[in-house]
Amino acid sequence: MLRLRSSTAVRLASTVGALIVDFLRFLRAAVRSTSSLTAENPFLRKQLAFYREHEVKPHRLTDPTRILLVLWSRLFNWKEALMIVQPETLIRWHRQGFKLFWRWKSKAGRPRLPRNIRELIAQMTHQNATWGQARVASELSLKLEIYVSPRTMRAYWPSDPDRRTSSQHRQTFVRNYARAVLACDFLVVVTARFRVLYVFVIMEIGTRRIVHCNVTSHPTAGWTLQQFREAIPSDHRYRFLIHDRDAIFSGDLDRELQAFGVKVLRTPVLAPKANAYCERLVGTVRRECLDFLIPLSEKHLRMLLKEWVQHCNQGRPHMSLGPGIPFEAKESIIHVAGAKGRHHWPDGCALRVKPVLGGLHHEYHLEKIAA
Repeated sequence: MLRLRSSTAVRLASTVGALIVDFLRFLRAAVRSTSSLTAENPFLRKQLAFYREHEVKPHRLTDPTRILLVLWSRLFNWKEALMIVQPETLIRWHRQGFKLFWRWKSKAGRPRLPRNIRELIAQMTHQNATWGQARVASELSLKLEIYVSPRTMRAYWPSDPDRRTSSQHRQTFVRNYARAVLACDFLVVVTARFRVLYVFVIMEIGTRRIVHCNVTSHPTAGWTLQQFREAIPSDHRYRFLIHDRDAIFSGDLDRELQAFGVKVLRTPVLAPKANAYCERLVGTVRRECLDFLIPLSEKHLRMLLKEWVQHCNQGRPHMSLGPGIPFEAKESIIHVAGAKGRHHWPDGCALRVKPVLGGLHHEYHLEKIAA
């Protein structure tokens, strides 16, 4: 599409340039003396007669030449001077020019809505699966004072095959029940002695808090069930648990979890995005911890993960929270009153830096200076 537009623009520019050059030549010929023009006309006619006698076919005329011939034909009796094409051809050019002119002059339909309004309609349609054209038009007119008819809305309605109105998307379901949903997954870690260990993590989707994390060399369904017993208290508020179709999550384990009052949601086959929150957590653990540290043993790995989980829950900002911290210790929150502005250091406070994992990460907070 870009190549087609660029070639059309180049062709249009060359046509306009040729028209300007031919028009300047016509003006120069118009100001010449009558005797020179009278002598030049038979000179040119003789050359044309020579080509006509030898039956030499002329080259195909360009668009600027056709336009100029049509324009000049209105100034004199062109039928006696026309030699290179048939009169019907020149008349056809004249009609085609009028068709193009009136097609440009009389464009059918109303002008299109501005681009920002069209994008807003598409955004409202994708974000609200149950809204129809009349609802979107009412929302625009009542709240945003943008008056668009529902019939006009039909012309800008996106044809999205994934748009559904019978049920909500999985992403919408997860967001609505985020604070009552847990997600879990395993990740593999190799120690310095090439021993394979398995890390099991459970996170709360609503707050992005890591509820539980443990390490084992031989994961089983019984061991995994014990981790859920340690992570989920008796007076919990959780309603759903998301996990993949790994063989460790057996049917007996799911039935035990239902006895806890938690409904198990298995992800579809070969669909890791269905457990995207926990998959993102696994990637964060690797990028911020395990990619820079080589655990020496299972005990060493458990110690590293314990320190990193504490940092993730209490000191690491999460962009999905605003940004925010999943769990902030009350003693670390300092409300500074009377600040001078956004870029001024608050008075009576000092910066404290806490290294994490031997200096791989750092936590920063303010502390009041004792008077």
